Amino acid sequence: MNRWVEAARPRTLPLAVASIMLGNLLAYANGKFDWMIAALAILTTVGLQVLSNFANDYGDSANGIDNQDRKVALRAVQTGKINRQEMKQVVILTACISFLMGIGLLAYSLQDASWEIWLNFLGLGVACIIAAIAYTVGKKPYGYMGLGDLSVFIFFGLVGTMGTYFLQTKSIPFHIAYPAAGCGLLSVAVLNLNNLRDLENDQKSGKNSIPVRIGKAKGFFYQKALLILGILPFAFYHLIVYRLGSTPTANLLVLLGYYPIIIMLRELKPTMTPAEIDPYLKKTALRTLLLILLFGISEIIQ
Repeated sequence: MNRWVEAARPRTLPLAVASIMLGNLLAYANGKFDWMIAALAILTTVGLQVLSNFANDYGDSANGIDNQDRKVALRAVQTGKINRQEMKQVVILTACISFLMGIGLLAYSLQDASWEIWLNFLGLGVACIIAAIAYTVGKKPYGYMGLGDLSVFIFFGLVGTMGTYFLQTKSIPFHIAYPAAGCGLLSVAVLNLNNLRDLENDQKSGKNSIPVRIGKAKGFFYQKALLILGILPFAFYHLIVYRLGSTPTANLLVLLGYYPIIIMLRELKPTMTPAEIDPYLKKTALRTLLLILLFGISEIIQ
């Protein structure tokens, strides 16, 4: 059992639910919130993230990315804890479970919705499953072409936040796109750190992530740009919605959320080794979740 828990990579789950938490908190602040929708959305997202982790483990092994040169964050198939056929079967099973959980979420939250809305969300759900698998699985995984950043921005930011907000409120005001974009950019920052950590092995194996394409030094510059640009949409949201009229306590909470992310700008350096980079994946994910929680609370106490 421990091998499957390890392969599921629990440390990735806080980031996976960040956009769902954001959408739920914004809906709660707007006075429209259902705990069952929140719980089902979180469970579905956790299922999709675990599916993605299993598929990555399988795909990177099958495509030769996870090999003897990988020394940090070793994978279950790579180390022989799980054989490739076992992982393939579990990927299929997890995809089916994730689909059923998504259907349950839609059945509960869209009881009075039109078929058009139903079909749109069903399409988004199928797209999420395909994106989770196709990142590393198949003849031409899009993650190997440097497109993972765009996918993470869309699904971990816009779709997760705005989709959850709609399921709760049955509407999507345009200004919700600002914090959704911020969440997406900070999620891309975690992926970019992952790619910076694996840069040398990815270069040898033919995985053309963004850092492989632009080099390590520019990859760290890109990382810092993502952190800065990830914070700005939250500030824009306050400027547009409240015109700087937030309560002092609300403003302080958001500033407290910015600070742990800002200090990483000084800490991250191109000279860092893969082992030194690895802890920052967890740090960035948890600091993103902290910002989102503080931002959401600030919205509620306005």
